[in-house]
Amino acid sequence: MDYLQIAESKILNSEELKIRILEWKKNNDVIVFTNGCFDVMHYGHINYLSKAASLGDKLIIGLNSDSSVKKLKGESRPINSEYARAMMLASMIFVDTVVFFSEETPENLIKQVIPNILVKGGDYKINNIVGADFVIDNGGKVEIIPFVNGYSSTNIINNLGAQ
Repeated sequence: MDYLQIAESKILNSEELKIRILEWKKNNDVIVFTNGCFDVMHYGHINYLSKAASLGDKLIIGLNSDSSVKKLKGESRPINSEYARAMMLASMIFVDTVVFFSEETPENLIKQVIPNILVKGGDYKINNIVGADFVIDNGGKVEIIPFVNGYSSTNIINNLGAQ
């Protein structure tokens, strides 16, 4: 299998994800879940995701579909297609699985995964993290990872437009 195929094999649909989660839970792997648009990748994303991965054994990324990104960010987004964004994420050695969701929030996906650890970035407070109560009620925990200052997809996009 070549590296491109390895990355592609990490992008799962809902049914494939169920099977993978059952295997991991049978092995007592600690499952970490995070989500986002990850439209224009930058060092802040890599720092955040590597720290999230270090909290457990398996990192699942819920990736907003193109239609979901448009609802959240506006008609000019995403810059990169969902497939391109998924491949960038799946190419990272510390990412185990990428799965799309089309809703505005990953609540249904979180309820499917039932992660041991739910992770969000430093702009969140635990009381406004979708799925936090569900994860805690099911014996898991929620972690907030601080941002790396100076990195933002929106700022990168705006700076490109100003040139």
